[in-house]
Amino acid sequence: MSDPYETTEAHLGRLLGRALNSFDLPDRLVERLGTALAHSSSLCTTHHDPAAGAWRETHRHTYLLADGGSVSLWELTYRPEGDRAVRHEVFASRAETCLAVARLFGESAAGSVPDPAPLADGEDPYDDASALGALLASAAPVPRHREYVVEDSADHARRVLRRAENPDRPGERVAKLLRAAYGHQITQAFGTRQALPNGRDAGFNLYEHAFVLLDGTELSLWEVEHTATPDGRHMCEVYESEAVARGAMELRARVG
Repeated sequence: MSDPYETTEAHLGRLLGRALNSFDLPDRLVERLGTALAHSSSLCTTHHDPAAGAWRETHRHTYLLADGGSVSLWELTYRPEGDRAVRHEVFASRAETCLAVARLFGESAAGSVPDPAPLADGEDPYDDASALGALLASAAPVPRHREYVVEDSADHARRVLRRAENPDRPGERVAKLLRAAYGHQITQAFGTRQALPNGRDAGFNLYEHAFVLLDGTELSLWEVEHTATPDGRHMCEVYESEAVARGAMELRARVG
C-alpha cells in the first residue's frame, strides 16, 4: 500500500527501483518525470488463476509535470505460476503492458501494435489507446483466465441483483459476499432468437458477471435477459449457476 505522505520524488524512485525493466523506459520520458510535482496511482485490472497459483495486477501511475503536462507509467505486478516471488515491470503505455502479459503468460497476441503517428506539440505519446484496442481485439481467449476491471464492482453487483425479477434469485447471503467485490468481468455466454410455442419470436441472452472479492475468491452471477414474457417486454433473471440459468432459459422457451 502506498504511503499517502510519500513525496512524488520518493514514489517515482520506489517505482523505478523495484521495476526489473526500468532501464528500458525512453530517456525523454525519464527526463520529463524528473520534473514531476504530484502523482496519483490507481489499480486498473486484476487477474487471478487460483488453479495455477498465478496472479497479476495492472496499476496506472500518473504524474503532473512542472510544464503543466502529465504522463503515465503502467506497472505490471505479477507472480508467475509455481513461483511465490512477486515481480514488477513498468511500461510507457498500455499497449506495451498488454504485450508483456502475452510474453510472460503465454497468451496469444496475434498481430502487432502499430507505430505511433507523428506527435503534435504537447501530445502525450505514452497513452496509445488505439494500439491497445487493436491488441485486445486480436488476442485469442485463454480458458480459465480472467481480466477483472476494477471499477465500482460492488455497486455493479448490487444493480444486477436489483433488476432480477425471478423469485429464486440469489438472496442476502450472496448479496453480502458481493459487497466485498473489487473487480468484475462481464461475458456474454449465449445469445439467440427463438420461436415460442405461441408463434411469437423471443430473444434470449445469457451473461456471466464474474467478481473477485477482497479475499481473492471468485463468485459469478448468471443473468438471463429475455423477451419470453406474455406482453413481449424485456425481463431479467439472475441465478447462482450457469446450469440453473440455462435451465430457466429452456423452460421459458418451452412455455413462452
